[in-house]
Amino acid sequence: FPPTQSSVLPPPFAESVVQDRIDLIYPPMAGNTQMLRVARIFTARPRSGHAVSALIASPRPCIAPHSLDHKCHDTTKCTGDKDMGFSNLKSHAVTRGGACFSTATETVLVQARDSSLLASEIENAIDQQRFDDAWRAYDKHLHMDGLPRKSVLSKLITGFAATFEAHRLNQSYDVVDRAFQARPELLEKEALIYLSLLLARCALPDLAVNVVRKLVKIEAYPPVAAWSAIIAYMCQTATGSFLAADMVMEIGYLFQNNRVDPRKKSNRPLLAMKPNSFIFSIVLTASLLFGTTKKAEQLLELMPRIGVKPEASLLVVMARIYEKNGHKDEIQKLKRHVDEACGLSESEFRQYYDCLLSCHLKFGDLDSAVDMVLDMLKKGNNAKRSLEAAKAVLEAVESNKLYLPYEKKGPEISGSPNKPVSTDRQMQNYSSFFKDKSFARLELEARELHKLLSDKLQEQVGLVKSEHGVLHPTETMYAKLVKAFLEADKISALASFLVKASKEDSPVSVESSFVVQVINACISLGLLEQAHDLLDEMRFSGVRVGSSIYSSLLKAYCKEENHEDDITALLKDAQQAGIQLDSSCYEDLIQSRAHHNNTTGALHLFKEMKSSNIQKSVNREFEMLVQSCDNNEAALTAKLVEEVKSGHTVNHAIHDWNNVIHFFCKKRLMHDAHKALSKMRVLGHTPNAQTFHSLVTAYAAVGGKYVEVTDLWGEMKVLANSNSMKFDQELLDSLLYCFVRGGFFLRAMEVIELMEKCEMFIDKYKYKSLWLKYHRTLYKGKAPKVQTEAQLIRREAALHFKRWIGLT
Repeated sequence: FPPTQSSVLPPPFAESVVQDRIDLIYPPMAGNTQMLRVARIFTARPRSGHAVSALIASPRPCIAPHSLDHKCHDTTKCTGDKDMGFSNLKSHAVTRGGACFSTATETVLVQARDSSLLASEIENAIDQQRFDDAWRAYDKHLHMDGLPRKSVLSKLITGFAATFEAHRLNQSYDVVDRAFQARPELLEKEALIYLSLLLARCALPDLAVNVVRKLVKIEAYPPVAAWSAIIAYMCQTATGSFLAADMVMEIGYLFQNNRVDPRKKSNRPLLAMKPNSFIFSIVLTASLLFGTTKKAEQLLELMPRIGVKPEASLLVVMARIYEKNGHKDEIQKLKRHVDEACGLSESEFRQYYDCLLSCHLKFGDLDSAVDMVLDMLKKGNNAKRSLEAAKAVLEAVESNKLYLPYEKKGPEISGSPNKPVSTDRQMQNYSSFFKDKSFARLELEARELHKLLSDKLQEQVGLVKSEHGVLHPTETMYAKLVKAFLEADKISALASFLVKASKEDSPVSVESSFVVQVINACISLGLLEQAHDLLDEMRFSGVRVGSSIYSSLLKAYCKEENHEDDITALLKDAQQAGIQLDSSCYEDLIQSRAHHNNTTGALHLFKEMKSSNIQKSVNREFEMLVQSCDNNEAALTAKLVEEVKSGHTVNHAIHDWNNVIHFFCKKRLMHDAHKALSKMRVLGHTPNAQTFHSLVTAYAAVGGKYVEVTDLWGEMKVLANSNSMKFDQELLDSLLYCFVRGGFFLRAMEVIELMEKCEMFIDKYKYKSLWLKYHRTLYKGKAPKVQTEAQLIRREAALHFKRWIGLT
């Protein structure tokens, strides 16, 4: 019963269809084959070409009609469709593979694989941790029938992620990225949250933040308790904290100016994602640690716009951000809130006053700094003399509650409270993670990680210390303050401060007082004139100093030239004060007079030494000074010498002008900001990175001012080439955003090259989204035949940027 001619394909056409439609050839699997006619596959199922797994064809011999009755020696029978009239026919033209080409029947038979069995193979391989086999089966499934079903896809994502291997995590992210582009409805929210958390834990913050962005785009909003842990793990690195700040701003933008109506039931999942004060505290603390304080200030400006009220502990973080950015007035405004806040710990008070003192020094406000230091010393003395304070300390010691910082009541943390939190502890598997619907464990991990960041931040406090609950200035604070007085040439004011400080904080001995240590430091640094002036101020104020200071200064004068008048005046002052010099000082003075051919003066000093009956071992005060230095009692001297030798100078005027420009930029008064910038240049002050950052971010907020940003970029390059300015990541990232948003791709590529040269991280995902939003159709067609050189350069720069973000 031969088949009808209408039901078969001619041999040439059949072969061409097979070659065109079969993409890959897979080996057959036992129990998983079906013999199908190619013509029927292509006519019945449009996508069945992807289901063809193997094709084994024999040569096409010419078969005579009588050969159908010939017995085939092969064990395989030629099988055909029932409706085509084939029934148990044997032919030598049929091979063991099962596919047959025949001139008589014109049939083409293929093998097809079942996609459901491949899905089962993926699941079994994941359960047995055969990840290479699982990936191969997933790849086969993609070519056969596209992406697997939702449950298989989630198991593949979480199974690969749970290995904690960078290679597997990247594969898991690739699966998510492919599904997001093809069929985002297959992505499960819990699986993506789990993947993002593990990516953040394994120091892959760029992929972690991209997964959260995809969750927001498909409207599978993660609750704030879940993504707070992702943020906390990201903030353990500099790149992660930078991306975390961007992510908080992107999510916060959704809630800006009451855009989301809380009364609508449909908005509840979105409102559950809204960042809270704790999220801001994590990111702001990390930004302080890694120096991205300008982005942190943008987060502070975002908080009131989305209705987030800061906690008491966040006030100190805000103060430190303002101090780093040089906003003295903002810190002063916070002082009343900090003093009245309840629940602030001793370390947090110490951090705030450290910020305030640092800001006074940065702006050259020495009077305010002196008042703060003297007030601390006065309160310290009052506390020491207070009987009530002594009783409180005694009771605290007896109850073992001395100096414990305030902690909010919350979930109890197992283990010792003093034990540092480890970020590499065992991660829960996906099944237990999935059961925690409220993400309480993730929130607890986030709080522990936040405490780690806060502890690291406290280590940066260097100007204020705490003893028995009372704040005291450190030696570093004294050194910075004395250096500021010396640079400003305010010797009288410095002497007045040292006298008052010595009275408030009386030392054990005269030789270890602030005055003596400062004068010794000046002598060590070669500032002999300043040391002599300070000594005179002390003498006029009635403050007695030991003989070691006079001896040290006289010896320093003897080592230098042209100080005869100073030596004579100092000897006279020492005699009037009743100071007895040691024998080594007399010997140096005699040698100095003899060196200058002043034999009369040398002989007079020799007679004076003999008449005074001075022995070499009688100068106990000098030996005590040396011993005190060996015992680190004269720490101020060492700190002051180190501070002056560091060579770090502060230009107070630049901070003042930066404040003025920042104020105008914040109010979007760009004309006034440029006038202030011009005035700043005229007065000889060079703008720095903070100056340009205020201008660039203001232009970005105004919009459409990209030509002005280009002019600023040219000035920045000139200053950078002359080593007058140093670029930072925040400034370059703001510039890159403006250039990409405005379509200035030639300038954008210049910024990218500079950032890559300095090994700065660039968030390509952000700029890819920016391109797709504003420049999707730019330069898509063929280049025009006639174009100027400038047009050609702009086109090439845009295409170069497009290749850089991975769109071509």
